Amino acid sequence: MAVRDVAVVVGSLRKESLNRKMAKAMIEFQPPALKLEIVEIGDLALYNEDLEATLPPAWSTFRERIRRADAVIFVTPEYNRGVPGVLKNAIDVGSRPYGKSAWEGKPAAVISVSPGAMGAFGANHHLRQSLVFLNMPALQQPEVYIGGAGKMFDADGKLTNGDTRGFLSKFLTAFAAWIETVKT
Repeated sequence: MAVRDVAVVVGSLRKESLNRKMAKAMIEFQPPALKLEIVEIGDLALYNEDLEATLPPAWSTFRERIRRADAVIFVTPEYNRGVPGVLKNAIDVGSRPYGKSAWEGKPAAVISVSPGAMGAFGANHHLRQSLVFLNMPALQQPEVYIGGAGKMFDADGKLTNGDTRGFLSKFLTAFAAWIETVKT
């Protein structure tokens, strides 16, 4: 089995983001079949079709990086029962110009992380709606809603919750298998 390049898109820009910490934790114990890399979205100008004429360099870089990826994992918080604007903007930038989406056909997974009990359930499902339109087959099981995340990391940002580490390991193994299912 080939090592699959997985773009990890984190929907939070905050320096101490629980979502970024969770993404880094996954990278720390990724299985040999996957090579996870966080793809930054904070420098993407707000999508405006007029900018396609003088393409912002950050848009080109982002689109090319997503095109090179074999698959994508979205790690998102929940803002007002939906995805953060910065994540929606990244989705829009990657999906344009119409007919040339960088997301097309990429196997995907959604992880939602929150200090609250519901684990950003609303954002997880909100994002899945966009993935249907983008033609990104999303891993259905295991679903990943991580609540209580504020208590899962030490002062250095390391994931200390053994149950969550085990669950994420199971998730990554399932995602590696999903990529192979979709890519063949």
